[in-house]
Amino acid sequence: MLPWIYLIIGLVLLYLGAQTLIRGGAALALRLGLSSLAVGLTVIAYGTSSPEMVVSAKAALSGNGAISLGNVVGSNSCNILLILGLAAAIAPVSAHVQVIRREIPVMIACSLLLLGLLWDGTLGRIDGALLLAGVVAYTLLTLRDARRAHSAAVEREFKDELPATRGLGAGAAAGLVALGLLILILGSHLFVDGAVRLAQGWGISQAVIGLTIVAVGTSLPELATSVVASVKGDSDVAVGNVVGSNIFNILGILGVAALLNPLDGAGIGKVDLGVMLAAAVLLLPLVQARGKVGRLEGILMLAAYAGYTWWLVGTVGSA
Repeated sequence: MLPWIYLIIGLVLLYLGAQTLIRGGAALALRLGLSSLAVGLTVIAYGTSSPEMVVSAKAALSGNGAISLGNVVGSNSCNILLILGLAAAIAPVSAHVQVIRREIPVMIACSLLLLGLLWDGTLGRIDGALLLAGVVAYTLLTLRDARRAHSAAVEREFKDELPATRGLGAGAAAGLVALGLLILILGSHLFVDGAVRLAQGWGISQAVIGLTIVAVGTSLPELATSVVASVKGDSDVAVGNVVGSNIFNILGILGVAALLNPLDGAGIGKVDLGVMLAAAVLLLPLVQARGKVGRLEGILMLAAYAGYTWWLVGTVGSA
């Protein structure tokens, strides 16, 4: 079977698995007595990153650590430059004051932490444990602050997901969680296998495949969420979705992948890490100046991502 067929089927299964997992997980959490706000900030928010999680974990267990690292580094650059750029090009996107004051600085700090941990070229199990401790602390802090604040604005973000979960019993919800996980595992197997075959067939490195095709493919849930939010006028959702995803990608996904199997950073160059960090750093003054990302800035971000991708494939594509 052609590698592209593996990629397409795997991508479809990743999407379906994520949606099934989110619906079942949200219903089960509500049945267990968690508030809608807590469900939204944990099960639903992290559920959109489940494709990246299972693909990176599968790649790590298969010894393809470059795909795991490339997936996260590439996804973080893609989330800001491509996804947020596209959302802003459609309609200017504003940023909530909390996102400007805390979430973006946390994202920058996580990016700097990743650069420091990759200084020796590897991401070991101790590094993974440190990253996982970070995501636990960040989640607890987010939930604590959310309880203190008015929850209506946050719950609006999840208004489309939560109603569909309320009618499910505990047994049905648990079954959906199990089914979603199975679909995600199968989809990740096909997607990673297709990515490896494609790299071998094209004669380019796994790192480049991870930074481009895998990164964009696993970021499609964030792309859909942000673009729809921008079209509806819920632009603060678009910015928060991207920033939150980037934080979880570094702390949660790489934390799990590195714990499963130490990751070799070979193929992930200084330029790739620099683009990820630069996108995160430049976003802060951009939203601080006017509280939003305008159409012109969005178009420039799209151009920057296109230029980076062209350079990546054309200059360092050789394995």
